Amino acid sequence: MAVSQRLIALDVLRGLTIALMIMVNTPGSWSYVYPPLLHAKWHGCTPTDLVFPFFLFIVGVSMFYSFKKFEKGITKASFKKVIKRTLIIFLLGLFLNLFPKFNFENVRFLGVLQRIAIAYGLTALLCLQFNVKVLKYIFVSILLGYWALLYFGNPIDPYAPTENLVQLVDLAILGENHMYKGLGFTFDPEGLLSSLPSIATVLLGYFSGNIIEISSSTMETIKKFVIYGLILVVVGLAWGTIFPINKSLWTSTYVLYAGGLALLFLGLLLWIIDVKGFNKWSTPFIHFGTNPLFIFMFSGVYVKTIIYLVKITGPNGEGLTGYSYLYKHVFVPIAGAMNGSLLFAIAHIVFFWFLTYVLYRRKVFIKI
Repeated sequence: MAVSQRLIALDVLRGLTIALMIMVNTPGSWSYVYPPLLHAKWHGCTPTDLVFPFFLFIVGVSMFYSFKKFEKGITKASFKKVIKRTLIIFLLGLFLNLFPKFNFENVRFLGVLQRIAIAYGLTALLCLQFNVKVLKYIFVSILLGYWALLYFGNPIDPYAPTENLVQLVDLAILGENHMYKGLGFTFDPEGLLSSLPSIATVLLGYFSGNIIEISSSTMETIKKFVIYGLILVVVGLAWGTIFPINKSLWTSTYVLYAGGLALLFLGLLLWIIDVKGFNKWSTPFIHFGTNPLFIFMFSGVYVKTIIYLVKITGPNGEGLTGYSYLYKHVFVPIAGAMNGSLLFAIAHIVFFWFLTYVLYRRKVFIKI
């Protein structure tokens, strides 16, 4: 089977990841969210905690194929291309943080797109310069080195929510005013030091692209994905007994556990779509998967617009944001507080899918 055919499953995985991202980022009310759709409070891993590493994993698989046209070794042209893309993605993330108030004094410097930019840029340069064998040594070195950094950064309690090395580095370089405070304390889950192991997550995707390339058949690819995926999950869980699985710290065990699940899930999609031929259900997710950056940006701007810029007077004269009005006066009457919050998120998945469908039909694929 042709490689291009095999990558349909990758588009579907990307689309599923984007759809889940919308669901977890857009509840009607954060007071009414089912536990699997929330991040783990600190240690642990929920389905929501898999969204980001799955996306970085997909970046790595795509990178393998996009870099095939480059000769091994960083050239002026390839370096320029990588840096340009890195800067654009980073600045788009910064724009989202600034919109719509543009308060530069307290803007959060980092975020999801910024993490993607950093992980992509550094991994891209590594993959351009080194072959897969060397990259595997780099991968292991990152995981073990990051473990050592965290441990010796605070030997008394290295993985606590505060006073860990990740927080200390960000406080020293970024400053408290420019960090995330949504966890109830000042800590950036997309911090500078924790970007290091996110490179390993992208590398796992790159290795997976190489597996697809060298495998003689789809079934061989699937078998390798299942074997390697199970090994990564088991090693991640076992190592996690002393180095906890933690998304906010992006621990090495989290890299292995989430990466293993990504391999297993991609293998499952390959089996369903390519081997069994069950692919009609996947079409909406292909639409999502072909314009991921657009829908991420649009969803972020849309949500902030109806929260900060759209004000509506409710039936009782209370002032509501457009977001709150939709939830309280459209979805709660239909399904109640908890299920109305879920229905709100699902409705937005459908709304954003329609936009990607229109772009897909018009063959508009927004890339940088």
